[in-house]
Amino acid sequence: MNDVHEELCWAGPAMVTVFVIGAGNDPLPPQAFNVAGLAPDQVHPFMLDEQPPEVAPLGLMSYDLTFHTASLDLRTYTREVLRRLCADGQAVAWAGYEGSFHYDHLLTEDIAHMLYGHCVSGAEPVTAWDRATLRSPAWKEGLAEARAALVALMSRP
Repeated sequence: MNDVHEELCWAGPAMVTVFVIGAGNDPLPPQAFNVAGLAPDQVHPFMLDEQPPEVAPLGLMSYDLTFHTASLDLRTYTREVLRRLCADGQAVAWAGYEGSFHYDHLLTEDIAHMLYGHCVSGAEPVTAWDRATLRSPAWKEGLAEARAALVALMSRP
């Protein structure tokens, strides 16, 4: 598989997984994920445990957004969900494959190929929808900029 859309749908229903630091630890209501003319069939929020001291005051949430119809425009949807997650206050959000999350690898180059979108408050969200792009130097550079914003956010007093 070379296409992110195919990979998001490999197990049947399509699942977009997003993470956000800076939006607190209280989950958003399911209606908050009705964007780009699409509404997920299921929204599963997860407050991530054992948050490091620099993350805990900001909050860290993960959301699994499931769609039973795989033919939807998930690229536009992912971009708009990331925009929504970064809209209120200072936050950094990203979309990644299952298994891409680890506190030691937040937006790092070694997992760039596992992240298909990112957004920083005040900036436009970015998505990539093919494997070649996810492995490209340009994608890694953009992710490094998001990582720098995340580090700055986590180091705020």
